Amino acid sequence: MAGLELLSDQGYRLDGRKATELRKVQARMGVFAQADGSAYLEQGNTKALAVVYGPHEMRGSRSRTLHDRALINCQYSMATFSTAERKRRPHGDRKSTEMSLHLKQTFEAAVMTQLYPRSQIDIYVKVNAEFMVCACSLGKGLITRFLFLFIKTFSLFFPQILQSDGGNYSTCVNAATLAVIDAGIPMRDYVCACTVGFVDETPLADLCYAEESGGVSSLALALLPRGGQIALLQMDARLHQDHLETLIEAAMTACKGVSKVLDEVVRQHLQEVSVLTGE
Repeated sequence: MAGLELLSDQGYRLDGRKATELRKVQARMGVFAQADGSAYLEQGNTKALAVVYGPHEMRGSRSRTLHDRALINCQYSMATFSTAERKRRPHGDRKSTEMSLHLKQTFEAAVMTQLYPRSQIDIYVKVNAEFMVCACSLGKGLITRFLFLFIKTFSLFFPQILQSDGGNYSTCVNAATLAVIDAGIPMRDYVCACTVGFVDETPLADLCYAEESGGVSSLALALLPRGGQIALLQMDARLHQDHLETLIEAAMTACKGVSKVLDEVVRQHLQEVSVLTGE
Protein backbone atom coordinates (compact mmCIF):
# COMPACT_ATOMS: atom_id res chain seq x y z
CA MET A 1 0.00 0.00 0.00
CA ALA A 2 2.89 2.30 0.70
CA GLY A 3 4.04 1.77 -2.88
CA LEU A 4 0.63 2.75 -4.28
CA GLU A 5 0.68 5.90 -2.16
CA LEU A 6 4.21 6.88 -3.13
CA LEU A 7 3.91 6.21 -6.86
CA SER A 8 0.71 6.70 -8.83
CA ASP A 9 -0.44 4.53 -11.71
CA GLN A 10 0.60 7.36 -14.04
CA GLY A 11 4.16 7.23 -12.68
CA TYR A 12 4.03 10.40 -10.55
CA ARG A 13 5.27 10.72 -6.98
CA LEU A 14 3.76 12.55 -4.00
CA ASP A 15 5.39 15.86 -4.97
CA GLY A 16 4.53 15.54 -8.66
CA ARG A 17 7.96 14.41 -9.84
CA LYS A 18 8.58 11.48 -12.15
CA ALA A 19 10.57 8.51 -10.87
CA THR A 20 14.01 9.69 -12.04
CA GLU A 21 13.41 13.42 -11.60
CA LEU A 22 15.59 15.27 -9.09
CA ARG A 23 14.36 17.91 -6.69
CA LYS A 24 15.26 21.46 -7.59
CA VAL A 25 18.81 22.34 -6.50
CA GLN A 26 19.76 25.95 -5.73
CA ALA A 27 23.09 27.00 -4.26
CA ARG A 28 25.39 29.92 -3.55
CA MET A 29 29.09 29.91 -2.76
CA GLY A 30 31.09 32.31 -0.62
CA VAL A 31 28.21 33.23 1.69
CA PHE A 32 30.37 33.57 4.81
CA ALA A 33 33.49 35.72 4.34
CA GLN A 34 35.07 34.82 7.71
CA ALA A 35 35.66 31.19 6.60
CA ASP A 36 38.13 29.90 4.00
CA GLY A 37 35.19 28.45 2.09
CA SER A 38 31.42 28.35 2.48
CA ALA A 39 28.26 27.42 0.61
CA TYR A 40 24.51 27.36 1.12
CA LEU A 41 22.49 24.75 -0.77
CA GLU A 42 18.83 23.86 -1.13
CA GLN A 43 17.90 20.43 -2.45
CA GLY A 44 14.14 20.55 -2.57
CA ASN A 45 13.04 21.65 0.89
CA THR A 46 16.20 20.38 2.58
CA LYS A 47 18.59 23.26 3.23
CA ALA A 48 22.19 23.12 4.39
CA LEU A 49 25.01 25.48 5.24
CA ALA A 50 28.62 24.27 4.88
CA VAL A 51 31.72 26.05 6.17
CA VAL A 52 35.35 25.04 5.58
CA TYR A 53 38.49 26.12 7.46
CA GLY A 54 41.97 25.13 6.31
CA PRO A 55 44.28 23.66 5.50
CA HIS A 56 45.85 24.83 8.77
CA GLU A 57 48.17 23.51 11.45
CA MET A 58 46.93 20.64 13.55
CA ARG A 59 44.83 21.58 16.55
CA GLY A 60 44.43 19.57 19.72
CA SER A 61 46.37 16.38 20.21
CA ARG A 62 49.49 16.14 18.05
CA SER A 63 49.13 12.35 18.08
CA ARG A 64 46.41 12.73 15.43
CA THR A 65 48.90 14.27 12.97
CA LEU A 66 49.25 12.39 9.66
CA HIS A 67 52.75 12.87 8.25
CA ASP A 68 51.87 12.00 4.65
CA ARG A 69 48.54 13.78 4.27
CA ALA A 70 46.03 16.18 5.81
CA LEU A 71 43.57 15.12 8.48
CA ILE A 72 39.95 15.81 7.52
CA ASN A 73 37.70 16.74 10.42
CA CYS A 74 33.94 16.80 9.76
CA GLN A 75 31.14 17.86 12.07
CA TYR A 76 27.44 17.62 11.24
CA SER A 77 24.54 19.23 13.05
CA MET A 78 20.81 19.56 12.56
CA ALA A 79 19.12 22.71 13.87
CA THR A 80 16.41 22.10 16.46
CA PHE A 81 13.78 23.77 14.29
CA SER A 82 14.77 21.99 11.04
CA THR A 83 11.89 19.51 11.38
CA ALA A 84 8.39 19.53 12.81
CA GLU A 85 9.71 17.47 15.72
CA ARG A 86 11.02 19.83 18.41
CA LYS A 87 13.72 18.20 20.50
CA ARG A 88 17.26 18.89 21.57
CA ARG A 89 19.94 17.47 19.30
CA PRO A 90 23.27 17.60 21.09
CA HIS A 91 26.34 17.71 18.84
CA GLY A 92 27.52 14.35 20.21
CA ASP A 93 24.33 12.34 19.65
CA ARG A 94 24.61 9.06 17.78
CA LYS A 95 22.98 10.25 14.57
CA SER A 96 25.19 13.34 14.30
CA THR A 97 28.31 11.32 15.08
CA GLU A 98 27.41 8.76 12.42
CA MET A 99 26.72 11.46 9.84
CA SER A 100 30.00 13.22 10.66
CA LEU A 101 31.86 9.93 10.11
CA HIS A 102 30.15 9.38 6.76
CA LEU A 103 31.07 12.88 5.63
CA LYS A 104 34.68 12.34 6.71
CA GLN A 105 34.90 9.07 4.75
CA THR A 106 33.33 10.71 1.70
CA PHE A 107 35.72 13.64 1.53
CA GLU A 108 38.79 11.54 2.31
CA ALA A 109 38.07 9.86 -1.03
CA ALA A 110 37.74 13.17 -2.90
CA VAL A 111 40.13 15.73 -1.39
CA MET A 112 43.80 15.55 -2.44
CA THR A 113 45.00 15.35 1.15
CA GLN A 114 48.52 14.29 0.15
CA LEU A 115 49.22 17.89 -0.87
CA TYR A 116 48.91 19.07 2.74
CA PRO A 117 50.89 16.75 5.05
CA ARG A 118 50.79 17.36 8.82
CA SER A 119 47.82 19.72 8.48
CA GLN A 120 44.08 19.73 9.14
CA ILE A 121 41.00 20.58 7.08
CA ASP A 122 37.76 21.29 8.95
CA ILE A 123 34.41 20.79 7.21
CA TYR A 124 31.37 21.90 9.19
CA VAL A 125 27.75 21.39 7.97
CA LYS A 126 24.26 22.33 9.46
CA VAL A 127 20.44 22.03 8.54
CA ASN A 128 17.29 24.75 9.47
CA ALA A 129 14.12 26.27 8.11
CA GLU A 130 12.96 29.68 9.18
CA PHE A 131 16.35 31.37 8.84
CA MET A 132 17.02 30.09 5.35
CA VAL A 133 13.63 31.11 4.02
CA CYS A 134 14.40 34.60 5.30
CA ALA A 135 17.94 34.66 3.91
CA CYS A 136 16.91 33.53 0.45
CA SER A 137 14.48 36.40 0.14
CA LEU A 138 17.28 38.90 0.77
CA GLY A 139 19.62 40.53 -1.71
CA LYS A 140 23.14 39.13 -2.15
CA GLY A 141 24.69 41.85 -0.02
CA LEU A 142 22.64 40.95 3.06
CA ILE A 143 22.95 37.17 2.93
CA THR A 144 26.47 37.11 4.37
CA ARG A 145 25.45 39.43 7.24
CA PHE A 146 22.47 37.25 8.19
CA LEU A 147 24.53 34.07 7.91
CA PHE A 148 27.13 35.57 10.25
CA LEU A 149 24.49 36.50 12.82
CA PHE A 150 22.90 33.06 12.51
CA ILE A 151 26.20 31.24 12.95
CA LYS A 152 27.27 33.49 15.84
CA THR A 153 23.94 33.03 17.61
CA PHE A 154 23.57 29.27 17.21
CA SER A 155 27.29 28.33 17.02
CA LEU A 156 26.80 26.48 13.74
CA PHE A 157 30.41 26.07 12.67
CA PHE A 158 29.76 22.92 10.63
CA PRO A 159 27.78 21.55 7.60
CA GLN A 160 24.42 22.19 9.10
CA ILE A 161 20.99 21.05 7.97
CA LEU A 162 18.86 24.15 8.31
CA GLN A 163 15.65 22.58 7.07
CA SER A 164 15.09 18.87 6.71
CA ASP A 165 12.85 17.22 4.12
CA GLY A 166 14.81 14.08 3.36
CA GLY A 167 18.21 13.39 1.83
CA ASN A 168 20.16 15.07 4.63
CA TYR A 169 23.40 13.22 3.88
CA SER A 170 23.16 14.01 0.17
CA THR A 171 22.43 17.68 0.73
CA CYS A 172 25.34 17.97 3.18
CA VAL A 173 27.77 16.34 0.76
CA ASN A 174 26.70 18.59 -2.11
CA ALA A 175 26.90 21.74 0.03
CA ALA A 176 30.28 20.75 1.48
CA THR A 177 31.64 20.06 -2.01
CA LEU A 178 30.91 23.65 -3.02
CA ALA A 179 32.42 24.95 0.23
CA VAL A 180 35.63 22.95 -0.31
CA ILE A 181 35.89 24.30 -3.86
CA ASP A 182 35.27 27.81 -2.54
CA ALA A 183 38.18 27.29 -0.12
CA GLY A 184 40.45 26.49 -3.07
CA ILE A 185 41.26 23.00 -1.82
CA PRO A 186 42.11 20.62 -4.72
CA MET A 187 39.76 17.70 -5.25
CA ARG A 188 39.99 14.74 -7.59
CA ASP A 189 36.50 15.55 -8.84
CA TYR A 190 33.21 16.90 -7.62
CA VAL A 191 31.78 14.53 -5.03
CA CYS A 192 28.01 14.41 -5.46
CA ALA A 193 25.46 12.44 -3.48
CA CYS A 194 21.87 11.30 -3.87
CA THR A 195 19.42 9.00 -2.10
CA VAL A 196 17.36 6.53 -4.12
CA GLY A 197 14.56 4.12 -3.21
CA PHE A 198 12.64 1.22 -4.72
CA VAL A 199 8.84 1.26 -5.09
CA ASP A 200 6.75 -1.10 -7.22
CA GLU A 201 9.83 -2.38 -9.06
CA THR A 202 10.69 1.25 -9.90
CA PRO A 203 13.75 3.13 -8.62
CA LEU A 204 12.96 6.62 -7.29
CA ALA A 205 15.72 9.24 -7.37
CA ASP A 206 16.36 11.91 -4.73
CA LEU A 207 13.89 10.85 -2.02
CA CYS A 208 11.98 13.39 0.04
CA TYR A 209 11.13 12.83 3.71
CA ALA A 210 7.70 11.31 3.02
CA GLU A 211 9.30 8.75 0.72
CA GLU A 212 12.16 7.99 3.10
CA SER A 213 9.74 7.43 5.98
CA GLY A 214 7.30 5.43 3.83
CA GLY A 215 9.05 2.15 4.44
CA VAL A 216 10.77 1.91 1.04
CA SER A 217 14.14 0.21 0.60
CA SER A 218 16.68 2.94 -0.03
CA LEU A 219 20.37 3.68 -0.28
CA ALA A 220 22.53 6.82 -0.27
CA LEU A 221 25.46 7.01 -2.65
CA ALA A 222 28.29 9.53 -3.05
CA LEU A 223 30.05 9.52 -6.41
CA LEU A 224 33.04 11.06 -8.13
CA PRO A 225 31.22 11.28 -11.47
CA ARG A 226 34.02 11.59 -14.02
CA GLY A 227 35.74 8.37 -13.02
CA GLY A 228 32.64 6.65 -11.67
CA GLN A 229 34.32 6.08 -8.29
CA ILE A 230 31.92 5.45 -5.41
CA ALA A 231 33.09 7.37 -2.35
CA LEU A 232 30.42 6.01 0.00
CA LEU A 233 27.44 3.65 -0.18
CA GLN A 234 25.02 3.49 2.74
CA MET A 235 21.93 1.35 3.23
CA ASP A 236 19.56 1.64 6.18
CA ALA A 237 17.13 -1.15 5.29
CA ARG A 238 17.02 -4.57 3.71
CA LEU A 239 17.14 -4.80 -0.07
CA HIS A 240 16.93 -7.87 -2.26
CA GLN A 241 20.20 -8.45 -4.09
CA ASP A 242 18.35 -8.57 -7.43
CA HIS A 243 17.47 -4.91 -6.99
CA LEU A 244 20.83 -3.67 -5.75
CA GLU A 245 22.47 -3.15 -9.13
CA THR A 246 19.41 -1.31 -10.47
CA LEU A 247 19.37 1.03 -7.48
CA ILE A 248 23.11 1.72 -7.71
CA GLU A 249 22.78 2.56 -11.41
CA ALA A 250 19.87 4.90 -10.66
CA ALA A 251 21.87 6.57 -7.87
CA MET A 252 24.93 7.05 -10.09
CA THR A 253 22.78 8.59 -12.83
CA ALA A 254 21.19 10.94 -10.30
CA CYS A 255 24.61 11.93 -8.91
CA LYS A 256 25.80 12.79 -12.41
CA GLY A 257 22.76 15.02 -12.79
CA VAL A 258 23.61 16.76 -9.51
CA SER A 259 27.21 17.25 -10.67
CA LYS A 260 26.00 19.22 -13.69
CA VAL A 261 24.06 21.56 -11.41
CA LEU A 262 27.04 22.03 -9.07
CA ASP A 263 29.31 22.72 -12.04
CA GLU A 264 26.95 25.48 -13.19
CA VAL A 265 26.97 26.98 -9.68
CA VAL A 266 30.80 27.01 -9.62
CA ARG A 267 31.02 28.59 -13.07
CA GLN A 268 28.48 31.26 -12.14
CA HIS A 269 30.40 32.01 -8.93
CA LEU A 270 33.65 32.37 -10.85
CA GLN A 271 31.99 34.81 -13.25
CA GLU A 272 30.65 36.88 -10.34
CA VAL A 273 34.06 36.94 -8.65
CA SER A 274 35.73 37.95 -11.92
CA VAL A 275 33.32 40.86 -12.33
CA LEU A 276 33.90 42.02 -8.74
CA THR A 277 37.69 41.81 -9.02
CA GLY A 278 37.77 43.32 -12.50
CA GLU A 279 39.59 40.37 -14.01
